[in-house]
Amino acid sequence: MTDEPPAPRENPGQPALAEDAALAEHAPPGIDVSAPHSARIWNYWLGGKDNYAVDRAVGDQVRQIFPGIVRSAQTQRAFLARAISYLAGEAGIRQFLDIGTGLPAAENTHQIAQRIAPGCRVVYVDNDPVVLTHARALLRGTPEDTVSYLDADLRDPGRILGLAAATLDFTRPVALILLGILGHMSSHEEAMSIVGRLVAALASGSYLVAADGVDTSPEGNVAQEQYNQRSPNPYHLRGPDQVAAYFTGLELVAPGVVSCSRWRPGEGAAEPEYVPVHGGVARKP
Repeated sequence: MTDEPPAPRENPGQPALAEDAALAEHAPPGIDVSAPHSARIWNYWLGGKDNYAVDRAVGDQVRQIFPGIVRSAQTQRAFLARAISYLAGEAGIRQFLDIGTGLPAAENTHQIAQRIAPGCRVVYVDNDPVVLTHARALLRGTPEDTVSYLDADLRDPGRILGLAAATLDFTRPVALILLGILGHMSSHEEAMSIVGRLVAALASGSYLVAADGVDTSPEGNVAQEQYNQRSPNPYHLRGPDQVAAYFTGLELVAPGVVSCSRWRPGEGAAEPEYVPVHGGVARKP
């Protein structure tokens, strides 16, 4: 597994525009391919193909202000892979609740976990019609009793937990995954409340995996402000201490809450370059 997904296409050109037209013709009802969409922009930064010219235009505007955004996106995805590998392997976790998953990529939670332990159960949660459409295609051929996808909003933890119970046994340890989603909450207090409610429902021995962008890059802060002016779903950068606060009361796995590039990068590896995305993994006592 590589930590370096392909870079976004620099100049889409006519072939990509023709591809856009073909995709738009078959776009499901309710999905607007004429307006930029955060999940598709993120997909573009990760080198994916599930995006359109309008998404690439906004993605490039952000990248011009903050060139490190692509590295940040790649780093968060690589952090997910390492965290899931640790949980399904060394920690022995067999249940995963992945909320706010975004568009499917090459290595998704269930693929990583089930490669290590085939019996792992995974529930994905999102409330975005673009993401849900791709998820249905992704899960074709996947055993329904081990992997499911829920249409639910992070702001309604009770609904998420209730629906997820059809696949997960909450009397046993579960890994809760919240990557790049808590920043969409309007305030840090709201985000803390949601994390608290979800973690409270988990059995002892469960884990929290969380990561979000932080406000340590002046260029990144400016880029985020400009992005938020155009997005119907703004993302709020938090301070590093605020991200660390999500793990209050839990037992952090070494090295703690750090830049995601520096969370267990590999034995003997030199310290990777810092990126303004902080995350960690912690166990519920």
